[in-house]
Amino acid sequence: MTERTGRSAALLAVLLAGQAMASMDTSIAAVAAPTIRADLAGPPAVQQLVLAGYTLTFAVLVVTGARLGARHGYGRVFLLGLSGFTLASLACGLAPGPVALVLARAVQGAAAAVMVPQVLSLIQASFAGAARARAIGAYAMVLALGVAAGQVAGGLLVTADLGGFSWRAAFLVNVPVGGVLWLVGRQVLAGPPVVPPRREALDGPGVLLLAAAMLTLVLPLVLGRDLGWPRWTLAAAVVAGAIGLRLFLRYEARRARRDADPLLDVTVLRHSGVPAGLLACCVVMGCYAGFLFVLTLRLQDGLGFTALAAGLAFLPYASGFALCGLAVPRLPDRAGAVLPVAGPLVLAAAVAAVAWLSHGGWPWLPGSALLFAGGAAHAASFSPLVSRLTGIVPVASAAALSALVSTGTLLAAVLGVTLIGGLHLALPDTPLAPAALTAALLLSGAHAAHRATRPTRVRPAGQEVVAPTRRAG
Repeated sequence: MTERTGRSAALLAVLLAGQAMASMDTSIAAVAAPTIRADLAGPPAVQQLVLAGYTLTFAVLVVTGARLGARHGYGRVFLLGLSGFTLASLACGLAPGPVALVLARAVQGAAAAVMVPQVLSLIQASFAGAARARAIGAYAMVLALGVAAGQVAGGLLVTADLGGFSWRAAFLVNVPVGGVLWLVGRQVLAGPPVVPPRREALDGPGVLLLAAAMLTLVLPLVLGRDLGWPRWTLAAAVVAGAIGLRLFLRYEARRARRDADPLLDVTVLRHSGVPAGLLACCVVMGCYAGFLFVLTLRLQDGLGFTALAAGLAFLPYASGFALCGLAVPRLPDRAGAVLPVAGPLVLAAAVAAVAWLSHGGWPWLPGSALLFAGGAAHAASFSPLVSRLTGIVPVASAAALSALVSTGTLLAAVLGVTLIGGLHLALPDTPLAPAALTAALLLSGAHAAHRATRPTRVRPAGQEVVAPTRRAG
């Protein structure tokens, strides 16, 4: 029993460390960007692609990565993505010029898209009951706080200038970590797969349709503002991307009705509570990303904080999230229906208070207390929702759920930065405007969470049954 528990702990550690590397890499590169621009010459578009290339390939390929896991085995594909991510990080750290760095970053994002969906799938398939609730809480913490942690890590690595590597250390640090994780992962993932692979044909048209829709949506959002594109292009991108995603979902539904191996198993969205739960998760993550972006700009540009100091200012948020995330699985079952609704409301109040306090300065004590409360509220809303979704969706559909969570939260983060951050940039002297937008979005998230946590009814194999209430976590 002890050996099995130790193996499960090692498996979870490997999965979460891999997720952390992927989550942190965007903000690590953002912190290192000024040093990269000073060291590597290149046109502005190429320099911007150093940051955006990772997000673009990640967003375009993450659903395909989830499908590959179901087709070839979650553990095998996780190790493949981990090895690709590690080698791409080495290529980033050794890149001789901006074009080589852009290509390496794109490969790094593609490898992350292969690795990341397997994390939630393996957690859902490998853990059950209270152990799964605790694992989901840890997964949610890594997923949510990876960006903030990347800011701190990137600032430390660039400032320390380890071995004279400057910005390159921000990428090279992944190499030894990834190597150790790969060696340990081979041991803990040895043996038969937890879910037998389904040797089904890969949906080529679905891959192309989804890639086109995601590029249409994400490319202008991550590049347009910095390259000076007109604002109407951003609105057009959202509309066109939404239409493309709608067409993709309809196409996948038709394939599923014909038993033609769809890229994404859209039948998971028919489970009562799943669409609303996914929406609530995405709203919270999008608002968090927008809030993080706005407060970072306010601290750095408005108050003169360094990138490292701005990152350290978020430690109370991380502490609140971590403590609440650890406590949630131990709360009574009825908390699972209350916390996801109360969390967004408390987070909205904290965001508004922080915006008001930080307008003329940064009072560390009340500011830290509010960030701690915001982090706790974030964990209270996000972790129980993800845990509930894994309880509603059968293990056989774990890859589809993982793809939806990964894609949804990534898109939500991009949209949150674009909408909330864009409002801040347009109205820099009106700090309550982005806070008001964030609060309004969080109110809609609380409403979606309320719908998601009502007693669910699932229809397996034509028979309607009441899904049991799961322990909060």
